[in-house]
Amino acid sequence: MEKETDFKNIIRLDSELNQIQDYDLLLERILYESRKVVRADAGSIYITVPAESNEEGVEKLAIKYSQNDTIQKNLPHGQKMVYTIFSVLINEKSISGYCALKRSLINIPDMYNIPVEASYKFNSSFDKITGYKTVSSLTIPLISTDKRLMGVIQVLNARDIEGNIIPFTSEDEIILTHFAHNASMVLQRAYITRAMILRMIKMSELRDPKETGTHVNRVAGYAVDIYDRWAHHNKVNPEEKEKYRDLLKISSMLHDVGKVAISDAILKKPARFTPDEYKIMQNHTLYGASLFLDTSSPVDLLAKDIALTHHENWDGTGYPGWIDPFNGSVERANDEGKPLGRKGDEIPLGGRIVAIADVFDALCSKRVYKEPWAESSVLEEMHKLGGTKFDPELTEYFFEILPNIKQTQNQYPENAA
Repeated sequence: MEKETDFKNIIRLDSELNQIQDYDLLLERILYESRKVVRADAGSIYITVPAESNEEGVEKLAIKYSQNDTIQKNLPHGQKMVYTIFSVLINEKSISGYCALKRSLINIPDMYNIPVEASYKFNSSFDKITGYKTVSSLTIPLISTDKRLMGVIQVLNARDIEGNIIPFTSEDEIILTHFAHNASMVLQRAYITRAMILRMIKMSELRDPKETGTHVNRVAGYAVDIYDRWAHHNKVNPEEKEKYRDLLKISSMLHDVGKVAISDAILKKPARFTPDEYKIMQNHTLYGASLFLDTSSPVDLLAKDIALTHHENWDGTGYPGWIDPFNGSVERANDEGKPLGRKGDEIPLGGRIVAIADVFDALCSKRVYKEPWAESSVLEEMHKLGGTKFDPELTEYFFEILPNIKQTQNQYPENAA
């Protein structure tokens, strides 16, 4: 396949990127398309971490996604590459840091022969661990329309049509610069959307200390990881998969937003709930679902389903059951007139996925009434709940992608700002 030098492809990509609403998924797609347009075998995308958001009190770059076609081809079909989560200072010592500091493109033909006068060095530790050899690199900053540094894209090992590793060309520099400029504008829009969602989460956090930005980011990340595995096994077409995972990432972040309607006396109680308090707490599913009124919005529709059903159980013992969240009427009742619980496939896919993601994160996290469980105990409990609380098929997929789940967990540590 020839290198995509036709700018019509860039215009097509601009249109496709504009359809992605979630910030993280957009970063992942930008990296993939950046590599594709210059035929790069691997690459990473970094985001800027403000000084006030980290313990060191200095602006940094944090890696968000890393991709490597050579390594990916050696993995079992459908399995994602696991990569190290790390950050670098924005200074002259690293290639990405230098690029961010100077806000300028850096094209290096041979990473093992960087001129001695250069202030930056190549960290070859990844190559030593994996056996992969990095040769050429092209690193470019992502700058917003208001001149803010949003991050850095670094693509590695350009390949010719025979698959040989070659340096990136001046034409590649022009193409990637143009693409990065347009991607930055789309990314800025997604960043604003993410910020608005996190403000909603912050309102919940003011009421419920457990409802933190890191918690919802982890749950959303786990949910997409689980869905990707489900989509792989169920042979979902790529276009449908990309659309749903984008909706899922945003909607799952809002799974507990209905807690804003629960009394502080219950939400902030530093102990387990009494049966009566627990019953009141269950209403957060109805309150949350009732917030999403726009039936023409795919995000609202999925967010409503997830908010309403993420506490339903596969065996029908969950809550709130068959209740209309908009008027409180019981849609399906037992002999006593109480709502029947949804069970099995009656629970929407999004609700079944988020149920697993939410419980896993809760077991791993500290609460006022408990310490975080040991990993072995968490995994034992998750196994046990498959087929009763959780969809057994999705539970199997959760364990298949456990390394990716742990990677998402590392991306959003509890003490992160």
